[in-house]
Amino acid sequence: MKAPEDNIIVQKSFDFAVRCVNLYKHLCYKSNHKEYVISKQLVRSGTSIGANIEEAVGAQSTADFLAKLSIAYKEARESRYWIKLLYHTGYINEAEYNSLINDLEDITNIIAKIKLTTEKNNA
Repeated sequence: MKAPEDNIIVQKSFDFAVRCVNLYKHLCYKSNHKEYVISKQLVRSGTSIGANIEEAVGAQSTADFLAKLSIAYKEARESRYWIKLLYHTGYINEAEYNSLINDLEDITNIIAKIKLTTEKNNA
C-alpha cells in the first residue's frame, strides 16, 4: 500500500468518519427532531472503518492486513444499514442518504479490490 498520506482509502474513510460525526452532532443538537440512538450507532461503525484501515496500514503480516480490511468492510456494511434506517425513518433526506451511500459504495469497492489484489498476490 502507499504511504498513508497518499492513500485514497485512508483519506476516504477518514472523510466519511468526519461526515458521520458531523451528522451525529446535527441530529443530536441542531435538528428539530433530536435523534441519539441510530446516529450513535452510525458514529461507532462509520468511524471504525477508518480506524481498522489505519490498523491495516500498520499490519505486521498479510494475514493481519487482510483481517483488519475485513473488519473495515463489515463496519462499512453496518454503516450502510444505519444510514438506510435514518433515511427510512425520516431523519435524513434523500440527498443526504444518496451522498452517504455513494461514499460508502466507493469505500467498500476500494476495500474489496485491495483485499482481492492482496489475496491474489499472496496466493
